[in-house]
Amino acid sequence: MTPLQRLARRFGYDLTPSKKAKPPNAQLAAVLARFAISCVLDVGANRGQYGAMLRAWGYRGRIVSFEPLADAHGALARRARADRSWQVAPRMALGGQDGEVEIAVSAESDMSSILPQNALLKEVSPSSAVIGRETVPLRRLDGVVGSYLTSEDRVFLKIDTQGYEARVLAGAGGLIERLSGIQLEMSLLPIYEGEQEFRTTFDQLVAAGFEPYLLLSGYFERKLARQLQVDGVFMRSSALPADARPAADDRRRGAVRRRPRARVGR
Repeated sequence: MTPLQRLARRFGYDLTPSKKAKPPNAQLAAVLARFAISCVLDVGANRGQYGAMLRAWGYRGRIVSFEPLADAHGALARRARADRSWQVAPRMALGGQDGEVEIAVSAESDMSSILPQNALLKEVSPSSAVIGRETVPLRRLDGVVGSYLTSEDRVFLKIDTQGYEARVLAGAGGLIERLSGIQLEMSLLPIYEGEQEFRTTFDQLVAAGFEPYLLLSGYFERKLARQLQVDGVFMRSSALPADARPAADDRRRGAVRRRPRARVGR
């Protein structure tokens, strides 16, 4: 650390040389660019924070956002209205089957979930208390996404559904082979009843042919001094455009026989 950096730290600031600055969102944008992603499926869009972040960090491809809650969906639609490459699907929740489902609406909108909050979340985050409930259509992603994609799209799926991610993946089974990558929230310590343990999700995605490319910090609970959630970014290396693959990697792929992939969501 240089003397100037130490001085800045005393006043509560961090100085990082611009050539070495790699904010997490910039890292994500670099991954999307390297894989030439042309369409991001934004599941659990809330008020459009994720789509706005992608735009701020240079992603110019298409975004298709899904959000079930009435108030958040309205804010999302208003936010995306001026962006011709940002589509907002009708209100629906996504899961492993078609039907109807009730969502517990949190006072902090982005903490709303189909799954009940567990005792830990209620204790450490009283501001996330449930203040209402909404019943919405429940659909499988692979049954509704067809009208939003073209055959040429290079697709990236982002899921942020507060513990319901495994069910969304189960409903994406017919789409998995088309995906270049997946970003989803994983709990290191469960905060919703019935959510899938993060190791299971990790192993499931690796078995399906994805590789861990990036881990992004999520919910850090100061009361516990503990990270509760992270976002994992998993990419299919075989989906790299030919001009983005290292020459040595191409030779290795030609020499090694691939093992059959396990299926996700079946």
